[in-house]
Amino acid sequence: MPYHLQDYLHYITNQTNRYNLDNLKRTKAYQQYYSRFPEMKWVLLASLVSRNAGWNMTDLYHEPLHGLLGEKERLQLFLIYEKANWLIFSDAYPQLLIYQLSKKLKRPLFYLLPEWQVSEFMIAEWSHYWMHRDGERLLRSLIINEQHVIQKPIIENKDYHHSIFKNLPYMLQNSLKTNAVLLPTTKSTIYGQWVRRFTKVDERILLGKQLATIIFHPQLYPEIHAFHHTVPHTGSRLDYEIFSFYEKTRSPNLRSVCPSISHQHIKRKDWYQDTMIKESWILPEKPFKIRSIGSTFYRKRRLIQNYERLKQKICQT
Repeated sequence: MPYHLQDYLHYITNQTNRYNLDNLKRTKAYQQYYSRFPEMKWVLLASLVSRNAGWNMTDLYHEPLHGLLGEKERLQLFLIYEKANWLIFSDAYPQLLIYQLSKKLKRPLFYLLPEWQVSEFMIAEWSHYWMHRDGERLLRSLIINEQHVIQKPIIENKDYHHSIFKNLPYMLQNSLKTNAVLLPTTKSTIYGQWVRRFTKVDERILLGKQLATIIFHPQLYPEIHAFHHTVPHTGSRLDYEIFSFYEKTRSPNLRSVCPSISHQHIKRKDWYQDTMIKESWILPEKPFKIRSIGSTFYRKRRLIQNYERLKQKICQT
């Protein structure tokens, strides 16, 4: 018996809510989806970035950041990671399920996307993909969209902007460039890119495009995908440190330290209504040199750790 329209809406909403409970479930949902639809390159990018969000969350409850943050700062930073992770999934996963159903039924169902407040920009981009199968354009479009989805509710949120993005730990990480998105392998090599000026949407779009370039580089994809496909995500940096020669951080599992958060769905304005799409966003990324960043990442973490220990000594005197 064919499904009715309401059945599709109910199924997609239920599936999205089912997996949108915490960082571990979201990351696993991306991982499973990519294994079924590898033409959706953005999903692999999203899964790997979501892993990094989980590692960043548990970092808040472990040295060196644990000693640098007060309880209020720690909770607010956690909420930024968690809410961004949740908001992107709540926007993107219905799009992915609509594509899945469209493929199954052999007809486009993207006209249903407004039910989940998906931007007009992405509705047009999905229609273009369905007609032309331009996977690279869809990848860049999803990067552009999801970074705009979080810009006003999170990045430009006045509470977060003043209490987090202007405080010393964030500014220290930003100035020393210690924050990075890591792309581990099952070998000792860790690829990735440094996060610069996180509050700027242009910089995050550029970062997403650069990460995609690294992930899908013909020589690196098998190594990165092997880690993604075989290693379960726990939120602990030990997920990848067991393959490397870097010091083990004894990072905790996410569910052992991070609180469970219940989010409230709110009406969102379509970011596309008052945003001009820049040519630099939609063009392919310019060639750049890809390097392993593992050694530098851990060296910079030691700098933060030394600062934290110095701070403790000064406080004790």
